[in-house]
Amino acid sequence: MDLYNSLTRAREALPPLPARINMYSCGVTVYDKCHIGHARSLYTFDTLVKYMRYRGYEVRFVRNITDVDDKIIAKAAQTGRTFDEVVKENIALYYKDMADLGVSPADVEPRATENIPLMIAHIEGLIAKGHAYPVEGDVYFRVRSFPSYGKLSGQSVDKMLEGVRIDKDEKKEDPLDFALWKKAKPGEPSWPSPWGDGRPGWHIECSCMSIKHLGTETLDIHAGGRDLVFPHHENEIAQAEALTGKQFAKMWIHHGLLTINSQKMSKSLGNFITVQDALKKYSVGAFKLFFLSTHYASSIDYTDEKLGDMEKGLVKFKALIGRAARVPSSKLEVRLEDVEFLVDAKEKILAAMDEDFNTALAVGHVFELITAANRFIDTGKQDDYFEGSVHATADFLRSFLAGVLGLDLEDKSAGLSAGDLVLVNERVEARKARDWKRSDELRDILKARGILVEDGKTGQSWRRG
Repeated sequence: MDLYNSLTRAREALPPLPARINMYSCGVTVYDKCHIGHARSLYTFDTLVKYMRYRGYEVRFVRNITDVDDKIIAKAAQTGRTFDEVVKENIALYYKDMADLGVSPADVEPRATENIPLMIAHIEGLIAKGHAYPVEGDVYFRVRSFPSYGKLSGQSVDKMLEGVRIDKDEKKEDPLDFALWKKAKPGEPSWPSPWGDGRPGWHIECSCMSIKHLGTETLDIHAGGRDLVFPHHENEIAQAEALTGKQFAKMWIHHGLLTINSQKMSKSLGNFITVQDALKKYSVGAFKLFFLSTHYASSIDYTDEKLGDMEKGLVKFKALIGRAARVPSSKLEVRLEDVEFLVDAKEKILAAMDEDFNTALAVGHVFELITAANRFIDTGKQDDYFEGSVHATADFLRSFLAGVLGLDLEDKSAGLSAGDLVLVNERVEARKARDWKRSDELRDILKARGILVEDGKTGQSWRRG
């Protein structure tokens, strides 16, 4: 398996099995509700972790929560609530979003405020080595003391300086220097330190928490959004490597950003979509399939048309699983290796996933497998291997689609009441008789009862709404 390394700008292979992977991903800052851009990040890296484990890697995964930050302080002031109230509310909302999205918790989910002493010790070490300096209660990292600064983003220090606004009242030695510790202002949350009461800068949090909770000074994988490459990840590298003298992370992977109808998502444009608002309109499975349909490193554009297509695609997955469940079990054991069309499909699916986690290509091969499986069932080939081949296919799809990609494949049509089933069957007969008016009436009745029916080339299908 290989991944594109943003640091080396090349695809690189993961260590050969058996191996342990230590992976860290930047989490959320809890000043507001999570939006669907957060959902993409959380789901993408959760799925990557699950796939690496599926392939046999031992993975330790850490994803932090930033619970002290300028944005949280500003939100508290704006809403007239306390800092703690804003944090508590949004952490609860974050975990609800995670549960509703079906995103698994990381092995460790540290909060910044739980690791303040560690950050203070790290900053003291940087000062002692001449990489940082205190001034009037603040502490700054001395960027020019770290010669390789800019290696992740590919920018030179001189080029960076061209885009920096210089404030005459700035206390920093150099406009590029960044804050490691911030002096507390009246009413702000603060902790005691050798430089006076204050709080950590944003960048220092991730360096310290990743090293501590992964138990190593060199991470195997550090993940995050492309918008974090500079300055956040660049600063993480500088402050970590300046202290330890070791490479901070071997591999950096970044997902692309999300737009809404080709526009950047923002509250001012009125296109800010929270996770909960999105899930009122579309199923979790449709959102996951939407995220999977584009390579993680590429930008992705949200439209209602795309999400509608994903709902239809999800129905095809569930229909095949439901259809396979209605095939009687066979006494003859059939292995995956015995089913030619399944062997070919699995090889293509896993090869796509192994080539820089190309979920879009892999899902395309899944659809091909479903087409082949439906064609196989249609043949009704009643030899000794028929039933076993069908169930072997369904078993693989469950292990991959549900176990790795986290898609709900439950055939909910099996739970129809006797009355609902009568209406469903009556609608099938109405369509055969070309009684479109009655067909539409029955569709609306079923919808009101929480059952959505759809018509396709293979006939009518239904699911719980």
